Amino acid sequence: MDAVVKQQSRRERAAARRGTGQRAALGLEAEFAVVMDGEQVKPEDVFGSPRAIVRGPMMHRVGRSYHLPTGGAVYFDTGVIETATPMIEIAPGCAARAGRSLWESIRFLREELDDWERREGKQVQLAGFSAHYNVSFDLPRDEQRPGRTVQDLAVLLTYVLPFPVMLLAANRESTGIGVRPRGNRIEITADFTPDPALMIAAATLIVGVVREVMTWPSYALPELDGRDLPVPGDFAPIPHSSRKGWVAKYSCFAANPFQSDVDEATWTTRGGERLSLREIAGRTTRYFSHAIRRYADPVSLRLIGAVMRGRAPSLLELDERPASYADVGRLCTWGDLFPENLLPRSEYEQILLYAVQRQPLWVDDDWQEPTAVRGWTQVVFRRRGDGTRRVYSLDDLLAHLRDWGAGPGERKGRSRRRTIRPRARVTAGRGTRGSA
Repeated sequence: MDAVVKQQSRRERAAARRGTGQRAALGLEAEFAVVMDGEQVKPEDVFGSPRAIVRGPMMHRVGRSYHLPTGGAVYFDTGVIETATPMIEIAPGCAARAGRSLWESIRFLREELDDWERREGKQVQLAGFSAHYNVSFDLPRDEQRPGRTVQDLAVLLTYVLPFPVMLLAANRESTGIGVRPRGNRIEITADFTPDPALMIAAATLIVGVVREVMTWPSYALPELDGRDLPVPGDFAPIPHSSRKGWVAKYSCFAANPFQSDVDEATWTTRGGERLSLREIAGRTTRYFSHAIRRYADPVSLRLIGAVMRGRAPSLLELDERPASYADVGRLCTWGDLFPENLLPRSEYEQILLYAVQRQPLWVDDDWQEPTAVRGWTQVVFRRRGDGTRRVYSLDDLLAHLRDWGAGPGERKGRSRRRTIRPRARVTAGRGTRGSA
């Protein structure tokens, strides 16, 4: 039996690594350097685990990562603290939902660190390091071919995205905008943006551009020449510094775009025009305006337009990088820009919130209690009747979302009429780690 359990566990881990939901999704991540009493430290050396920071129980996710009560995940990654959102279905307002989730987790983590400071008599700052914008690559297999793979898409986006993302999300000390192919998703990397509204605006533009370019008949570079897209003619990306991918680094251009005047006509395009960074960013945004509107919320759409037209400031226009980068969660924080009564949680997000709160669900003729999360797409339950562990995908659980949020009697009555097939079933008495 032990061999069977181990084999099943290996299959679960592999599925979690490659699994995606059936719906296209967006996810945001943020990395922070940790500064303690004025000195940068490695969080794993100081805290050992996120469990040393968070006072209450957390749900285990995978490896050394845990879900916070906000639904987001937290873990230590090569000398930084990283927070990540759950998957958010791509739909109108998805970037605002993802940004809200990320900044709620940042606020929660900051509050837990405030308490840790009081207990330990030390001062801890979260210094903004990087942000990652992840968008599903769900092109059907039969439509993928040479010149139309996720790798090809990543290269093409490195030519399209940098200037508009720079104007919305970067600062004068930034060094590059990266694009990494991650199998079932595209990941855009940039500096952390210490302004929630600007970060959400950048995410809104990114999801619109990525989803639209994904529909193009070819991802080869000549595809750019037949479109009215201004791309600097002397630009070529270089390999990304981490993992596979490419980056539009400052050294890839004739001048450093992060330190140039955004309104000076510095850049000669592939079509021979002489344009400013703002003009390239604005024309690119207008080219994709229909796709951006498809996924935008009204607030972010107005902000994107205002920054592109120079009516709202870009961080590139400031003389120095804002001090708020050095103390995220205190000098910059979440201000409830999108309350739930105006922008409800996405369904995937609701499922994760019910799971991390350990709310039981009546399914398959028994009460099942959430004990862990696997990767981004699977929830592990323990069946009350016999203690067996069952793994359901988020898509499996969508049919039970109303039941999960209802009262116990009503939930049991409705759920009894539905049966879903678990992705894995392990006859093990104790199941997995469920709490800190």
